[in-house]
Order: sequence, then structure tokens, then C-alpha cells
Amino acid sequence: MTRPESHPLSPAVPAAVHDTPTDSTLVFRALARHPGRTAFRSDHLDLTYAQTAGLIARLQRVLERHGVGPGSRTAILSANRPESWCCSVANIALGGATTMLHPLGAREGQTAQIEELGAQVVIVDAANHAPRGAELQADHPGATFLTLGPADYGTDLLAAAAAEPECAPINRSDPRQPAHYNFTGGTTGRPKGVMRTAGGAGRITLAVMADFDLPRAPRYLAVAPISHVAGTKITPTLLKGGTIHLMNGFDPAKVLATIEAERISMTLLVPTMIYALLDHPDMATRDVSSLEMVLYGAAPMSPTRLGEAIEKFGPVFAQLYGQTECYPIAVLPVADHDVSRPELLSACGFAVSSATVRLLDADGNDVPQGMPGEISVQAPQVMEGYYERPELTLETLGDGWLRTGDVAVRDAEGRLYIVDRRKDMIVSGGFNVYPREVEDALAEHPDVAMAAVIGVPDEK
Repeated sequence: MTRPESHPLSPAVPAAVHDTPTDSTLVFRALARHPGRTAFRSDHLDLTYAQTAGLIARLQRVLERHGVGPGSRTAILSANRPESWCCSVANIALGGATTMLHPLGAREGQTAQIEELGAQVVIVDAANHAPRGAELQADHPGATFLTLGPADYGTDLLAAAAAEPECAPINRSDPRQPAHYNFTGGTTGRPKGVMRTAGGAGRITLAVMADFDLPRAPRYLAVAPISHVAGTKITPTLLKGGTIHLMNGFDPAKVLATIEAERISMTLLVPTMIYALLDHPDMATRDVSSLEMVLYGAAPMSPTRLGEAIEKFGPVFAQLYGQTECYPIAVLPVADHDVSRPELLSACGFAVSSATVRLLDADGNDVPQGMPGEISVQAPQVMEGYYERPELTLETLGDGWLRTGDVAVRDAEGRLYIVDRRKDMIVSGGFNVYPREVEDALAEHPDVAMAAVIGVPDEK
């Protein structure tokens, strides 16, 4: 999956001449640009840009002593807090790779992820996950356990970093080094580790900067776990000189109060969170006028409830579409969330500038406009492949296109409308029925807040 080491037209020219910056490079560039501004705000800690760079540097000194460096692999289990994000940056900038353990995940899934990757170092947020960390240590006695805060096991990484003298951060990241392993599809058998290079992570940031109409100096409220898609907005926010407000857990009342008190201009929510905010009594009394952008995605949203959200929050919604194997793929901008054109509210957006998207039938042919086909993508932010799964990697990427498994139609202007997952299609009476279509029809009824449709076997 790596590119040749020499230039295809001139072997004497290194191929690296066309490499893009790593995400670590972009982070350090941003932190140096705005040293006095507030980078992070959380319940327990505020950090300026300069303090963030300093913390990363001191963490690096400690991590190096525990074997973190080129080729090392580190697992992190943490709630939304600045220190865990800094640990990931510090690790990757030293040449290592990070895998984030889902903070709401089961022990079996987390320990399988550590085992699958062979992580040598595990960092645990002791304030929020100390008991689970102890269980993981019992499962992996050969790994080095470091904790964010004191615990009955491991080494307190934050205390050790605080004892380090002031120093400058190190950036040894290379665009082609494995940097991120995000696990997916573990509910049916062995989990799949999606590998992304440090350069690939940087290209995600560049795509977000290019195609997401982010506010100027965003005040970004990260409610969803930053171990996943919410974390991809941190570096772009820093590059624009903004502040990341970190929140642990989703509490509708607290979210609405924080938007009002901190004058939040941007957040990212999944549809069920938006539904909860719409149905909360505080929605009628809180001032949310500071919002300029509410990104949503990760699951289909009812067009009816989206129209309701636009009425209550204003014209601030933008939909993102992607998956672990490639993010972002498409964006539906704020301007297309037009209640006078309700058909657009079902779209997931236009392909981002860096992606080429085809809709293919089962034989790999392009489908006619308006007909459903599988979304297939070429983009620099596509994964390198699945960790130690060459057969599955070949199946997914072998013809030069990422097969997403999502079925969509495309309108004359280029918007994609996801019908459903290819594997979720229901065949009834010789016709293809997609659960999403039925769910949207059910959600049009004013008494239906949410709906889920699945297919079950039938004799006929």
C-alpha cells in the first residue's frame, strides 16, 4: 500500500517531494502560531496553545523512557480530556502509533483491540476509567501501563511529566509511518484494524479545512468522544486559532447551558443527540444564537426532525459523511439545509474536493443517474488497509476503489442520497426495499420521534 520510493517520471527525484504534512506537523504549526490563546477548556483544566505544546513536550520525555518511538504501538483509554489528546500527539510525533479504545466499550472488545494490535504501552485515564484499566492490566500483564492521574497500578504519566523541565516538543513524524489504528466491525468475529499513516491523518485535516465551512476562530464544543470523528475537528480548530471545549458524556441540559455560557459557535452531534436537545424543556429558554455550525452524521437523520431542528436552532446544520476507512467523503453544506426544498434534507452531500466518488452496481459498472449504486471512493484520505488482513484489504481496495458498502443515488447537481447499507437491503416481492426509506416515512408522523426498521425472514 506504500508508494514507490522514487519519482515515477524521474527516478533520481525522491517521491517524498510530494508528501503532505503529517497531522503532528499541522498541530505544532498551529500551537506556535497562537501561543497566548486558549486551546482547550474542560471541567478540570484550561490550556493555552503554549501550555499545550509544553505538555506534549514533557509527555514525550516520559514516553520515550517507556519505549515509545518509531514502530511502537500505544493504546489509550480516556474520557474527553486535553491530556489524552496530547498523549496521542506526543506518541505519533515520536514516530509511534496510537489506537484509541472506545470509552464506552466492553472489556472484551478493548482487550481484543490491545491484543490484535500488540500494543506495548497502554495509557488509562485514571479519573474516569481506573477500574477498567486494572482489568486490562490483568488481561495484558506484559504491557506497560501509564495512567493519567494516580492509580493503584502503573506509573502516573502526568506526575512524571510535571517533574520534567520545560522543553520543546519533538516532531519525528513521517508521512508514511503507521500512526492510527481505528478498529471497526468487531461485532461479528475478529475486529478489523484500519491503518492510517501520519500523512493520511494530515490529509483528513486538510480535507476538513478545505470543504467544511468552519467558523472563524471556532469555539468548538466536543461532546461526542474525541477518540472518534469528533476528534478530527481538533486540529482544524487549532489551525483557525479557536478553542476546544471538552465535555464528558452527553447531558442535554449541560450542552444547552454550555452553548449559552461559552458562546459556542460549532459542535458535532449524532442525530439521537439532536433529537434529545429538541425534546428537552430547556430548549425553549436557552440562547443558542451563537451557533454558526452544527455538524451531524454517523447515522441517518430523519428529514422531518431535521426540519424541526433548523426551525429551532436556525440555518446552522451541515451533514458530514464518511466511515472509518475513509473520512471525509461528502459534506452537505449549511446552504443546502433549506426547508423550502425539503427533498435536500435527505442528502448526505457533495463529494469533498479531494475525493472521486462513483456509484457502482454489483458488476462494478457505473449506474445511471438517479439509480442506486454502491458508493466507491478514491481519495488521499482512504485508509492504507486493514492491519494484518491482506485478503480483506484486497477485497475492499483491490480494484483501486474503496467499496464503502453504502448504497446511494446521485441527483443532477451531484448530491449523494444514501438509501441504506448494501447488506441491509430487504428483497420483497422481487423489489428492493431499503430500511432507511421506511424509517423516513414513519418519522413523518408527528407522534414518532425515532424509528428503526429491520428485515426478518418470511416464508414467501
